[in-house]
Amino acid sequence: MKLRAPAIPLVTIDPFISIWSSDSCLNHNETEHWTGTENSVIGIAEIDGEKRLFLGYNRDIIKMKQTSLDIDALSTTAVFENEKAIIKVKFLTPLIPDDYRLLTRPVSYIEVEYQSNDGAEHDVKISISASEKICLDEEIDSPVITENINRNGLCIMKMGNENQKPLNRSGDQVRIDWGYLYLASDSAEAMGREIEVFGDTQIEISAPIKENQPLMFYFAYDDIESIEYFGKHLRSYWNKDGQNILDAIAEAAEEYGVLNERCTAFSKKLYDDAFAAGGEKYAELLSLAYRQVIAAHKLVLDENGDVLYVSKECNSNGCAATVDVSYPSTPMYLLYNPELVKGMMRPVYKYAESDAWKFDFAPHDVGQYPLLNGQVYGDNQEKWQMPVEECGNMLVMEANVALATGSADFAAKHIGLLEKWCRYLIEYGADPGHQLCTDDFAGHLAHNCNLSLKAVMGLQGMSIITGMLGDAEKSAFYRAEAEKMAANWLNTAVNDDGTTRLAFDRPDSYSMKYNMVWDRAWKSGLFSQEFMDAEIADNMKHFNKYGMPLDSRADYTKSDWLVWTASMASDDKVFADYIAPLWDAYNESVSRVPMSDWYDTVSGRWVSFRHRTVQGGLFMRVLMNKMIK
Repeated sequence: MKLRAPAIPLVTIDPFISIWSSDSCLNHNETEHWTGTENSVIGIAEIDGEKRLFLGYNRDIIKMKQTSLDIDALSTTAVFENEKAIIKVKFLTPLIPDDYRLLTRPVSYIEVEYQSNDGAEHDVKISISASEKICLDEEIDSPVITENINRNGLCIMKMGNENQKPLNRSGDQVRIDWGYLYLASDSAEAMGREIEVFGDTQIEISAPIKENQPLMFYFAYDDIESIEYFGKHLRSYWNKDGQNILDAIAEAAEEYGVLNERCTAFSKKLYDDAFAAGGEKYAELLSLAYRQVIAAHKLVLDENGDVLYVSKECNSNGCAATVDVSYPSTPMYLLYNPELVKGMMRPVYKYAESDAWKFDFAPHDVGQYPLLNGQVYGDNQEKWQMPVEECGNMLVMEANVALATGSADFAAKHIGLLEKWCRYLIEYGADPGHQLCTDDFAGHLAHNCNLSLKAVMGLQGMSIITGMLGDAEKSAFYRAEAEKMAANWLNTAVNDDGTTRLAFDRPDSYSMKYNMVWDRAWKSGLFSQEFMDAEIADNMKHFNKYGMPLDSRADYTKSDWLVWTASMASDDKVFADYIAPLWDAYNESVSRVPMSDWYDTVSGRWVSFRHRTVQGGLFMRVLMNKMIK
């Protein structure tokens, strides 16, 4: 990968189990949780009795020189060397989207290889250690317990908070403080122990390594209980049949060879499909985004055995199952497993169908991660809701699931709610009043042109759904409503010169009309391709060094919406011209955080939002090509 990633993914399992490097050299800084707080993992190569650091930070140990770094969708590989030895380390988490066992099994691989660099024989030992902070959140003074385990031919170290209180808290900048961290190796000579590093309790596994004979380490975390769902505590999918974490680690160890090949093939196909859709820079962006998008979720089963795929609204307010966070992430999931989109929607339907939800529009979220007991955002007051936004989002998501799976049966189970939300859009969608939308961070705005487009596409989505259910009369009705609203939009949103406004009452303003993208993807013809291309051409007049601003109010932008807007272009070169500044922003930004979707187009700096699942929206051009064909 030529892209200098703003942060390097190492261990990415879910919103809590998260290890990143904020430097391209993996041994220059302490490794971090996505929030930026320390989650230290340290790697040391002892070469002929001399310790050398290749991962993380230890001020007392000399660093090896990193000579290469490569990232693909599922792995990160770095090479280090000194005058005696070359050490290669590969981090791999097998997040295969249609294999729920692998997608949820909380075990990541760390493969280490050694070669002599001077032709001489050397005694080399590799040590990997992990900090107590990984399982203690901010309560550094909490006591931890450690245990040395030998089982299934594995040397295993276990560590966890002595005070186990699963699911005891929720929030945004909150890390886990329950469950147990495990480090393991299947080397017959591996040794495990508890160590102290500058007052920090760590567990360590060390083993000798032979030239050209890979040494495997396994990083695992058993959270005991994963999600609270309307008062019930749910465990992750991987142990639905009672498998314990030690057996899961042993199973993972046995499968590494096969999984390594599967992951390589998956990553290559992802890259190749993205390259065909948008070129090298686009392919690199998608390869970097993939693990982040997956690791902002937790997959559990409800009482009926149905999949719940619960997102965390990272670095915003920590909401769980947020509709306007799920909506932009769906292009990636529609490509690789649309059943997961159903898993995003099930909690929303359950909440909206309950007596606890009093409104005639769709909820914004279902709680605060990892507690899904009903919305807490905005104290559940109507003025803080996003009625047109979330109704349109749910309808578009549902239409896309129907198209991707070839069946609208899932929509049929909730058709009453969907029709209620359509009625809301028909009444309020043509010219939304003073409503919040997903871009409310840019300021509250009435008469939002792009929000009205959400209503148009929501109604067209319902036309698709009802048509697939065999109800031609209702399909025609919703199509007519979408056409009427689209015609009204063209009469009120377009300036005399053919450009479009940010708000219906703001001439000479502009904004990305990213919600229109579904009209091209669905080939529904509510807006002409000529109109879209003219809109894109006007957008490009507003570009700064790192891309187009979200709208005329500020210089910042949103990466997902930028790609959606670019995807409306009929010309591949125009799309590539849109993408190049986005690639530059991540490549050059001084903000070393997991991919931010909200950054400044002048400086390239992170404004806010990181590690969010919305980066699944970057896959829009690949999805669109598939849908159009």
